[in-house]
Amino acid sequence: MPGLSLKNPIALAIVALAAIILLGSTVSIVPETRQAVIVRFGEPVRIVNRYKPNEDFGQTGAGINLRVPFAEQIVWIDKRVQSVEMDRQQVLSTDQLRLQVDAFARYRIVDPLRMYIAAGSEERVVDALRPILGSSLRNELGKVHFAALLTPERSEVMENIAHALNRVAKQYGAQIIDVRIKRADLPDGTPLQSAFQRMRTAREQEALTIRAQGEKQAQIIRAEADARAAQVYAASFGKDPQFYDFYRAMQAYRRTFNPQAGGQTSIILSPNNDFLRQFEGR
Repeated sequence: MPGLSLKNPIALAIVALAAIILLGSTVSIVPETRQAVIVRFGEPVRIVNRYKPNEDFGQTGAGINLRVPFAEQIVWIDKRVQSVEMDRQQVLSTDQLRLQVDAFARYRIVDPLRMYIAAGSEERVVDALRPILGSSLRNELGKVHFAALLTPERSEVMENIAHALNRVAKQYGAQIIDVRIKRADLPDGTPLQSAFQRMRTAREQEALTIRAQGEKQAQIIRAEADARAAQVYAASFGKDPQFYDFYRAMQAYRRTFNPQAGGQTSIILSPNNDFLRQFEGR
């Protein structure tokens, strides 16, 4: 054999090349981040390093894998979380505001066999999910006001979109992890100014309503307090009519002879006037 190799170096190179090709067709290394669908003559026969929830890194089925040379091929599928971007779309909210919305969804292939049968490749899964994401987004945002996107209600809207998208994703062996809106802007120009004016008018009307309700409540509370005070006065002065008469006379003197009232007033009364009876003593 050494003599043959020296005499026929071309044959040796051919043999070495054939051995490398045979080895490459037989042995493959499956990384931790990918799962492999082994296909024999177009039919999937087994799955290597399939995704499992809560699996520990290093304890999966990754590593060296042997397959029938030339008869079996490998279709690689990512195990990591991936994202699908939605093209910027115009959405009409329930308060008739046209919004320019950018959104994305994160997903993972959890059933590689179903994905291979239904789509054939990850790119087709993305192509299938993107229009569904846009449709679900339009449907859900059409049910809420624009202001709801600035409140905690936004998370409920995202959950509804994720549920609708997940029903379709399951058909392709994928699982939706999260849906997020990156931007939701009003169009520039007149629509934006008109929306701001409507929002300002709505807030002013709401403020007027709250102020009117507050004034109404204040009047009710004041009337109840006055009625309660009158009851207390009546109950107190009814026990001593003479003290009540003295108290009312003192109040009349304060209003009549108050020097802070402004101006100068002259009052001429006879000494035996009934108004001055409290000055006569008991």
